[in-house]
Amino acid sequence: MHSVNIAQPDVTLVLDLDGVIREATLSHTIVDEGMQAWLGRPWVETVGELGGERVRRMVQDARNSGVSAFGQVTQLFPSGLELPVEYTTVRLGGGSGLLAVGKNLQAVSQLQARLIAAQQAREQDYWKLREVETRYRLLFDASNEAVVLLRADTLQIVEVNPAAIRALGLDPGGQFLPELMPREREAFQTMLARARDQGRVPGILLHLGAERAPWMVRASLMASEPGAVFMLQLASAGAVKPEAPRRTGTLDRLVERLPDALVVIDREGVVQRCNPAFLDLVQAGGEGAVAGESLGRWLRQPGADLAVLLAQVARHQVVRLMPTAVHGEFGSETEVEISAAGDGGQAIAVLLRSVARRLTPAEDGNGLGSALRAVSDRLGETPLLQLVRDTTGVVERHYIEEALVRAEGNRTAAAELLGLSRQSLYMKLNRYGLAGHSATTTESE
Repeated sequence: MHSVNIAQPDVTLVLDLDGVIREATLSHTIVDEGMQAWLGRPWVETVGELGGERVRRMVQDARNSGVSAFGQVTQLFPSGLELPVEYTTVRLGGGSGLLAVGKNLQAVSQLQARLIAAQQAREQDYWKLREVETRYRLLFDASNEAVVLLRADTLQIVEVNPAAIRALGLDPGGQFLPELMPREREAFQTMLARARDQGRVPGILLHLGAERAPWMVRASLMASEPGAVFMLQLASAGAVKPEAPRRTGTLDRLVERLPDALVVIDREGVVQRCNPAFLDLVQAGGEGAVAGESLGRWLRQPGADLAVLLAQVARHQVVRLMPTAVHGEFGSETEVEISAAGDGGQAIAVLLRSVARRLTPAEDGNGLGSALRAVSDRLGETPLLQLVRDTTGVVERHYIEEALVRAEGNRTAAAELLGLSRQSLYMKLNRYGLAGHSATTTESE
């Protein structure tokens, strides 16, 4: 006994034994197609040319054996609609005729077409990826710039290009940190931390290799790689002279003891090295906290001051006594003068000298500077509004005294110098305890 799956047929045809359609029914998935036009017509006339032979075979098989095999035909509906339909035909009992049930294969055809398109797109993407990988490999191997790939979690060397092997003798599988000088490891790890957050960061100066030659190292994060890796691009910053190690050690010790802030930046203004005085000036805890940061971050006008400094160094190679202010990490502000020098290469040396305690001769003679510093020393102990009032009072008293000196004690002339009435001047003299200030007898009361 044959088992036929006719659950939820899309097309149901009742045929006589000769294959002529007597009844036709469509499911709700196919719109009304005016099936009355099929009645009395041979089934073979309602299918495409290639499906006629299959219809005849299904009718013959159903008459002979009771059921036919499945056959796919293109069904032509009265409205002109054409759908791929898979039929099977069974013989009804008692010589009642045949029953053909069909399933619409349009959804299957669409899925097959989409599957083929997806497979073709995937194959194209695969070959594009292979092409990109080939180009990457060619560039990686042919680059004159040393390139090193590090695992982001362990800093193990994943891959190095021939330029890095020739220049530094690095091998895949080793660790990169031991290649660095101990005092430079903190700055290097700070740079990697910023690269992890920002994707790409400016370079810093590191000393690598057996000769500890200077290299400018830039880092970027390749997050798309499995496990994520850092790509280091290393550019030589110049050869070191044979006697440089001994002289550099002495020079480093002197720079460390220098009372003025000294910082080395690159041509983009990014900090490479600094001395302890600079860390004190910007209130930073260590060199790693400032390495890789822009010097403009701490200047009074971050964009303008640094741009002027770099432009002057690029044009004249030196900058002398450029006034600005430095803002510390914890809110301090220090007036400084900047001097800088470059040699046309990557590095620029910048000296920042505090002028906060420098007094002009006039200030030193009349005590205005001392009085103002006395008010400033109360910062943190006195509310801001009171500090402003006291500062205004110190300045006002200073100019009243100066006017009296210039007017040789003549209060009327002093009031005219200050743009005050005599009555207002007298009130201020009493306020600041200057009423007993020497006065001439030439006043007109």
